[in-house]
Amino acid sequence: QVQLVDSGGGLVQAGGSLRLSCAASGRFNIKYAMAWFRQAPGKEREFVGAVSWSDSFLYYADSVKGRFTISKDNAKNTMYLQMNSLKPEDTAVYYCAARFGEVDGTWRKYDFWGQGTQVTVSS
Repeated sequence: QVQLVDSGGGLVQAGGSLRLSCAASGRFNIKYAMAWFRQAPGKEREFVGAVSWSDSFLYYADSVKGRFTISKDNAKNTMYLQMNSLKPEDTAVYYCAARFGEVDGTWRKYDFWGQGTQVTVSS
C-alpha cells in the first residue's frame, strides 16, 4: 500500500500563486508515477500533470502548461505543484495520486489517492 498526504491549498486572488505538496509513504518507490488531478463542483475529475519518479518525465494538461510546474524531492518522496498566474477557473479540490508504472492522464488508472486540498481563486 501507498499512503499520500496532500496539502497547501487555500484562498488566493486571481494572478496569485500557491504551492501544493504531496508526501508519499508506505511501499512507494521509483517505479511509481505521481500525478495531480482536480475536481470542481459538478465537473469530472480533470488531469493537471504527472511525473515519473524514475526519470522525472513530466506531462501536463494543456490548460495549465506555462503556469503550473511539478517538481519532486526524491529524498522526501514528496511531489510539489507550483501554481502561478492562477485563474478563477482553477478553483477546485486538488488531489495527488500514484500508480505503479508510467505516467497517465486518466484518473481511473491511479490506485492511491490523497485526501484532497481545496484551492479557491477569487476574481
